[in-house]
Amino acid sequence: MRAPTRAARPGLVLALVVLTQLMIVLDNTVVNLALPAIRTELGFSATAVAWVTNSYILAFGGVLLLGGRLGDVLGRRSVFAAGMALFTIASLIGGAAPDQAVIVAARAVQGVGAAIAAPSALAILLATFAEGPARHRALGVFFAMSAAGGAIGLLVGGAAISLLSWRWVFWINVLPGAVIVALVLLVVGAVPSVSRRVDLGGAVASTAAMTSLVYGFIRVGEAGWSDSAAAVAFAATLVLLAAFVAIEGRVSQPLLPLRLFAGRTSRAAYLTMLLVPAVMVGLYFFVSQFLQVVMAYSAIRTGLAFLPMSALIFLMSRTLPRLIGRYGPRRFMIAGGVSLTAATAWLTQLSTGSNYWTGVAPALFLVGLGGGLLYMPVSAVLMANVRPQDNGAASGALQAMQQIGAALGIAVMVAVFGGVQRHGGGTGPQAYAHGVAHAFRAATAFAVVAFTLIVFGLRPRKQDSASGLVAASVPGPATEPEPANPAVSRT
Repeated sequence: MRAPTRAARPGLVLALVVLTQLMIVLDNTVVNLALPAIRTELGFSATAVAWVTNSYILAFGGVLLLGGRLGDVLGRRSVFAAGMALFTIASLIGGAAPDQAVIVAARAVQGVGAAIAAPSALAILLATFAEGPARHRALGVFFAMSAAGGAIGLLVGGAAISLLSWRWVFWINVLPGAVIVALVLLVVGAVPSVSRRVDLGGAVASTAAMTSLVYGFIRVGEAGWSDSAAAVAFAATLVLLAAFVAIEGRVSQPLLPLRLFAGRTSRAAYLTMLLVPAVMVGLYFFVSQFLQVVMAYSAIRTGLAFLPMSALIFLMSRTLPRLIGRYGPRRFMIAGGVSLTAATAWLTQLSTGSNYWTGVAPALFLVGLGGGLLYMPVSAVLMANVRPQDNGAASGALQAMQQIGAALGIAVMVAVFGGVQRHGGGTGPQAYAHGVAHAFRAATAFAVVAFTLIVFGLRPRKQDSASGLVAASVPGPATEPEPANPAVSRT
């Protein structure tokens, strides 16, 4: 087994990986703040503007598994640099977009670039820091910055939109992205490729299926359930999902090994990690617009309004690992499910008479608490129920499930919102608030199902879930038997 070569400047490698993760997390948060301005300038409808978010999320979730495999085939350094270069170029084009088609396409390419770069970036970090305290400290910085990315994105994006224009939420990526690409090629050592096949059929089928599903829901929001295009999209989704399952069961190195879903706990964990992002990203999408459209907040004030939520998620990411190791994850997951459900139920009461401190802030507090209490424990429980040789594939599937859930959540909530607006009449603040309140009924349904899965489907053992905290950080698909330090050897 070839031993990895440690980087001469591990601190710089850590900085590059953390900055990459920060940009990826920050990007989607920032764009949500810019949606009202983008909608006005480029002429999107209230429902079609969801594609500015969904095109990124769909591409990211659909290509993420393939991105991890490409790192194995072509080498981590090359794939990391190529992914960030693609992300940077797409950011430049997105900021200059003259119409709807260009900005949606640019967002999709951004998602592809992020999905290609992210698995290799984290694998390089794990290869750079040896197992033990050094790696744990590096991972602590990585996850803390992931949690902080939302808050940083809201503040930076709000300032850019308020002081300059919405186009700067894309252009702020260009200089950091170019620097990352240059330094990755200069600092990170070249890693030979591994002889593997790429499951292109599975990647195409899964991405097409999710795109078709989300498109169907968005068409429902625009034209209703009787729309023929929506019916065709839903039928195509079923066919494509069946094709994906058939492909994954046949190929020798699938993107998503079906055995990952064999146990009840694993199935419940994956479904929970589909539903929780559906709630949280849908909340970002609608609350950020509600504050600007209904409550007349500026973009920067809207960013500040989300700080309680982001602060709680950051706090939980720093303190929860120790608590899980001591008490086990179950009580935290249940508390998180209750908080998330209470938050979405609260937001169903939004109206033009709502104010921030009584109508919005309590829900954001509960969402921050719920999200902070759910992400890490559910991930840990999932990874503790995975065989060592499937760590990489399970981690990639977990990240893909989160992105797909985020896209699906926005699509369903937009469909509900569009239906209410279409039948309620009017497009002013009152009609908008009414539609948003009904959209959160769908989010509440997601949260209730997630809570039910947590209570009845997730049965973790304390020692297993604690060990899963480390396994959950292993990126990229890998289906072959792995040594004791899988991430290092793959890299």
